[in-house]
Amino acid sequence: MMPAINPQPGSMTGVAAGAAGNKGTRMAAGNKGTRMTDASNPMVRRRRLRGELRTARQEAGLTQEQVASAMDWSLSKVIRIEAGSVGISTNDLKVLLRYYKILDPIRTNELIALARAARESPWSSKYRDVVPARLLQFIEYETATYIRREFDHLLVPGLLQTEEYAHAIIQRYVEKPTDEKIEALVEVRMKRQELLTKKVDAPLLFFILDEAVVHRHVGSTAAMRRQIRHLIDMAAPRLTIEVIPYSSGAHPAMERPFVILEFPDVADDDVLYLESPRGDTLSDEPEEILSYREAFEQLRKISLGPEGSLTCLEKVIAELA
Repeated sequence: MMPAINPQPGSMTGVAAGAAGNKGTRMAAGNKGTRMTDASNPMVRRRRLRGELRTARQEAGLTQEQVASAMDWSLSKVIRIEAGSVGISTNDLKVLLRYYKILDPIRTNELIALARAARESPWSSKYRDVVPARLLQFIEYETATYIRREFDHLLVPGLLQTEEYAHAIIQRYVEKPTDEKIEALVEVRMKRQELLTKKVDAPLLFFILDEAVVHRHVGSTAAMRRQIRHLIDMAAPRLTIEVIPYSSGAHPAMERPFVILEFPDVADDDVLYLESPRGDTLSDEPEEILSYREAFEQLRKISLGPEGSLTCLEKVIAELA
């Protein structure tokens, strides 16, 4: 669990102030439960289905071992289905629902439709040969998010990178780089940014950057200047960028970047994405997510605030001139 950060004065305005609060007070930014999650997102549908099936099993008073035995499945298959990591065929689902005593035809048809949607392939699946599986999973979640909170301590967040910045980063970090692989990864990153221009159910996006991010040169000086200008241009009522100044000193979040994704439907658990040299991880554990949510709010308090951060970025551009 991430330790607490000692709060210092900061600023929060407009949509930023309303949406960045804790889960119990976020209704100022939107009413979770009245907005529908993107029905075309297979990952979200798998998560929804796993929750429904897990609840149905528990209400039937059955263990995973009993289900595996009755269905003549391996225990690992039951676990994977309830984890949302694999889909389930229509025939298997019908038999499973009968075993759970779910006999209402309307309810059965709803779950069958959910299972079919969960098996559809997202746009990112065609890049599975070059994009790590965990990142592909994250991208599926990302496209359905309602509120996104992200902290980065070394690099500009992928959603905010210019193409030339992304290219410079990817060619440095990718293992066994080839021109084709680099171009494919840059293409994925640019495709992900379509989230920023959604006209319907556009998400609320909150980014916190350590000041080191905007001073670290990636690519040429001119390219870095364009990247900082891009950050300034991206700032909008639904997209907030805040910078934590060097003067704030050390803070626990310096350890690693993180992203918290929140979905519009109350049935969908939030997701925490953590990057590390040992591999990226996804978590929907409530207590772990709560610790990072609290940390994020404390980071906002030691940041320069939205307006002060834009002033900081303007100064960086002037220094790059």
